[in-house]
Amino acid sequence: MLAITLVLFVVLVVTVDRWVSWQAEDHLVTSIEEVDNVQVAVVLGTSKYLGRTLNEYYSHRIDAAINLYNEGKVSHFLLSGDNAHRSYNEPWTMKRDLLRANVPEPAIHLDYAGFRTLDSIVRAKKIFDTDNFLIITQKFHCERALVIAQHYDINAKCLAVSGPVSKTGYSVRLREVFARTKAMLDLYVMNTQPKFLGPKEPIVTSDEFIGPLLPNEQNEAN
Repeated sequence: MLAITLVLFVVLVVTVDRWVSWQAEDHLVTSIEEVDNVQVAVVLGTSKYLGRTLNEYYSHRIDAAINLYNEGKVSHFLLSGDNAHRSYNEPWTMKRDLLRANVPEPAIHLDYAGFRTLDSIVRAKKIFDTDNFLIITQKFHCERALVIAQHYDINAKCLAVSGPVSKTGYSVRLREVFARTKAMLDLYVMNTQPKFLGPKEPIVTSDEFIGPLLPNEQNEAN
């Protein structure tokens, strides 16, 4: 009986994993050239460093955001992540790196309550009043985020950036398999909501692209 239960569990988890990938495939892009101009991009947070080593999951997301801005593809960023304690603040860390790359502060918006992917995606709609945005993260993460977005009638696409070039990422991908099963339970069984909501903080956009700073404006900003 235990063996049968285990087999059924494995089949369920694998089926959910494949279904999530299938649901998301038409909303994935893998290069900046494929990205249509969009007002808002949601950058999903992760730690910048793993010990003393730069986390390539983080750096590839931030590099993509900077390149999208400089290419005129995105005019506003919603940086969503964990703000667990004073010394660990994912949104502020991302903001600091975007500012260093001359993305102007009015183009940057922070969500300090993006504790989980579900929180980040749902709060983008319910708090920041946007339901048409680009997500920036790695492919495996994109797929789960897109399924969450679809469940909440959000028109989202995701730019799938590369992961670490020196590692296989097998352990991360394995955790993702179980994270997808948990996400489906959250959406379809438990109706899990973000840990924090609160008053709306709409991202005010306009038809005019803010645009990268010109060289003389960069000097003034520095």
